[in-house]
Amino acid sequence: MSHYSHAKFMTSAPDIRHLQQDDGAEVAFAGRSNAGKSSALNRLTRQKSLARTSKTPGRTQLINVFEIEEGQRLVDLPGYGYAKVPLEMKLKWQKALGEYLQVRKSLKGLVVLMDIRHPFKDLDQQLIHWAVERNLPVLALLTKADKLKAGKRKAQLLMAREASLAFCGDVTVHTFSSLNGLGLDNVERVLDQWLGFVESTSES
Repeated sequence: MSHYSHAKFMTSAPDIRHLQQDDGAEVAFAGRSNAGKSSALNRLTRQKSLARTSKTPGRTQLINVFEIEEGQRLVDLPGYGYAKVPLEMKLKWQKALGEYLQVRKSLKGLVVLMDIRHPFKDLDQQLIHWAVERNLPVLALLTKADKLKAGKRKAQLLMAREASLAFCGDVTVHTFSSLNGLGLDNVERVLDQWLGFVESTSES
């Protein structure tokens, strides 16, 4: 059984000041509203409703923290980039997101989720570039991969890998589907290293 299935909800916080201890290791999930963050977290943890999913983009307005084991956490960050959210609220979320990424010491990696049909939009690029500049490992996850046939899916993945190399260098890019679990093993391999479930194989 995967250790991610042990995940349980810890807390929701409007900003970093309301988060609990900043020790151990945590991995954050970020993405445009409706990129499939909550669905991906539910698939990863084998729990249907650990993270609330919604047909209404922009529903995740808080930083939601889930504990896997003591000192190892998954963090669901507020979605960004949805036009119908009032500007004041949008700016508040962006501030919370930026603060978290800048200040959080226990953050070991960032998963940026993007619809495979529309990857690397401006806000995605800004977020990834920002993380890479701070030497934070990034996994770019192309979600909803079940929407494309195998050939098209592979083409999109290769295109996305080339695009990421062009604008921000060393970023891992994988395809993923919450619906059928495609790519789940790749996600777990990356997260296992970041969270310390296995020793990193990369040379430092």
